[in-house]
Amino acid sequence: MAPIVPPPRSSPEADGRARWYARELGWATAGTSPVRLPTGLRFDVLELPAVAGHAVLRRVGRTGPVALAGQRMWLLVAAGGADELPGLLDWLEWGGITLDLTAIGAGGHITAPAPPGGPGDPSGAALWLRPPEPRRAVEPMLPALVGFGNRGGDVPDLVRLVDAAATECHRARLADARTRLTAGRPAGQPLAFS
Repeated sequence: MAPIVPPPRSSPEADGRARWYARELGWATAGTSPVRLPTGLRFDVLELPAVAGHAVLRRVGRTGPVALAGQRMWLLVAAGGADELPGLLDWLEWGGITLDLTAIGAGGHITAPAPPGGPGDPSGAALWLRPPEPRRAVEPMLPALVGFGNRGGDVPDLVRLVDAAATECHRARLADARTRLTAGRPAGQPLAFS
């Protein structure tokens, strides 16, 4: 008979983080070590390499909340946006091109970044680059599939955000390939595409 293992005890930090998300944003949390934010309920996530994500932020300007998790960036979009990603990529003529761009929707989760203004997480967990605003409805500020243009100039629509993300993921992939090619070639030998 296998021994009974008690569930992991949550830490005061994890309890505080979960309370902050529930109290300040009205978001559900799951787990305790680490605290996770379920996707598909209040928001979905576009996940891409951080280098591409920073380029998207420079290019697009205003977005919904954005978090950085190591070398990955999470762009929060309206719930249901993850389901739209494959069709949008095809429609924008990115279908068939390998991009390091994924979406996390219903049934998924992300690690809850440390609340803004609080102590950082020494474990190197996710952090907010553009945090959600406490006590303010976040959902109306999330990029959604609403047609062309944006909703009053506050955030881009999902089509423009996905197009910018796909472009920057492709550019990052080409830059990485170029770096790997030049690392192994003799000095002074030009590249065919340079």
